[in-house]
Amino acid sequence: MSTRRNEVHILFVGYSRPDSNDSTAMRANCTCTLIKTRNGRNIIVDTLTAWDGERLTEVLRNLHGLQPEDIHVVVCTHGHSDHTGCNYLFRAAQWHIVGACVSNRDKYLDCALTRGESEPFQLCGDDVTVVRTPGHTLSCVSVLVRDTAHEGVVGICGDLFERVEDIADPTIWLEAGSENASSQRRQRLRLAELCDYIVPGHGQGFAVTSQMREKLRQQLNACNSGEHLEDVFM
Repeated sequence: MSTRRNEVHILFVGYSRPDSNDSTAMRANCTCTLIKTRNGRNIIVDTLTAWDGERLTEVLRNLHGLQPEDIHVVVCTHGHSDHTGCNYLFRAAQWHIVGACVSNRDKYLDCALTRGESEPFQLCGDDVTVVRTPGHTLSCVSVLVRDTAHEGVVGICGDLFERVEDIADPTIWLEAGSENASSQRRQRLRLAELCDYIVPGHGQGFAVTSQMREKLRQQLNACNSGEHLEDVFM
């Protein structure tokens, strides 16, 4: 059944932390999100690890009345295994989007998104679009959901933001790994300016405040001017 406005539901809140039993390892799983559009399309963003299929299927069924075949599009914000593991459940989906790659079975789409152009990839007109946000990986994407039931414009950003705390403490996202930190800083500010609410890759969703935007702007400007990070973040 279609809804009057678009809905964003966080199915599982992600995490990332050191492994207490192994100093050479960490524990991580992604935040997994369901979009239910007012036109009746169901989109899942970031699908956990390959060991999470049973609990993901259970939550979709018990909380939202959906079976895997009811998912129309799968989006993985990037190709790391904790964001792509349950893609196999959704074989009825029109598209599987992994980073900037758009495919169905052995068919790979040639479009602005895959060519690295700025034009967004529309999943439901302008209501739900995929945009490139390179940084954590060079092929990272984010999903923008407009006209939502409560939060305004929602950005499901994957590891562009690890969690809300990395706005005040950017060492969190830097230590999580970034293939292009300069690009990631630009994209973090860009998405914060576009969105009212952000779903990060490994934490709770959060409302974006003017203070957060200003902090991100200061960080970007400081790095562009060559200032030392510790002079800005302390």
